[in-house]
Amino acid sequence: MKKIALVFTGGTIAMKVSSKLQGAIPGVTPEEIVATLKEATDYDNLEAIEFSKLPSPSIAPENMYELKNTIDPFLNDDAYAGVVVVHGTDTLEETAFYLDVVSKSDKPIVVTGSMKNASELGYDGLTNLDSSIKVALSEESRQKGVLVVMNYQIHAAAEVTKTHTLNLDTFKSVEFGPLGIIDDEDVLYYRMHKRKDYPLKNAYSDNVALLKTYAGMRNDMLEHFVDAGYRGIVIEALGRGNVPPGLMEGIKKARANGLEIVIASRTMAGRVLDTYGYIGGGKDLIKNGCILAGTLSGVKARILLMIALENGLEHEQLQKIFAM
Repeated sequence: MKKIALVFTGGTIAMKVSSKLQGAIPGVTPEEIVATLKEATDYDNLEAIEFSKLPSPSIAPENMYELKNTIDPFLNDDAYAGVVVVHGTDTLEETAFYLDVVSKSDKPIVVTGSMKNASELGYDGLTNLDSSIKVALSEESRQKGVLVVMNYQIHAAAEVTKTHTLNLDTFKSVEFGPLGIIDDEDVLYYRMHKRKDYPLKNAYSDNVALLKTYAGMRNDMLEHFVDAGYRGIVIEALGRGNVPPGLMEGIKKARANGLEIVIASRTMAGRVLDTYGYIGGGKDLIKNGCILAGTLSGVKARILLMIALENGLEHEQLQKIFAM
């Protein structure tokens, strides 16, 4: 049987409650987690790699960049069937999508984590890890891009989001549903997912902001990012992709200063489209040089824009990337 590389970045799965600090902190090593897993299973093909001990709010684009470089040797080695990345859940979807954009391997890359720490009843870390290993070993998981496995479900990195602060069933593909499930020893795929082959290398610009719109929003935050030298802004717009009219002067100033502006929606599902022609509507935004993000959430649109800008893409090329 081919090997699976388990790359641990930290997160709740590797935490226990500290009586001194009265909170969960890193307290379980990758070796301990794998040893416990092996006691309950017959896996003898696992290799644990400690990438970091970071809770997921500490994961930054530079870590995602380094993580991609860390997993590449395993993906290029015929001895390995795939890679499982163990990650905290708060920013898990961003790291998964980053890897999905820049990774070209046909082998499975599975990202998983845990909602409960090792001190809690119902600790889900081992079941999620076991499910992820099964998915990574399955031939059916090849050529599907980066997958997120949680709570016995398989999701596409481009579609999944964390929807609940506590529930074990927090990761959902809200619009399309999971790709499949893990049932006992079986990995079952129920629908197809078209993997997008982005022509982008592993690189990022950290000078990309994300703003969420609200009723009556004004220009001051937009102007701050222009003055601070940012290269791009993703705006989580209202509904179909519309913004309060008070933002339009800031958007025009940002575009005049060379910033790329991508419009996503703050809603949970559906794509943005230039349906409305009023001031701040989708047609007005496109007329003023904004780019629509399709079905991507704001956080994922930011990841894609960060990577695309550092790859040197110009405005017309960015339009094509976000239209893929």
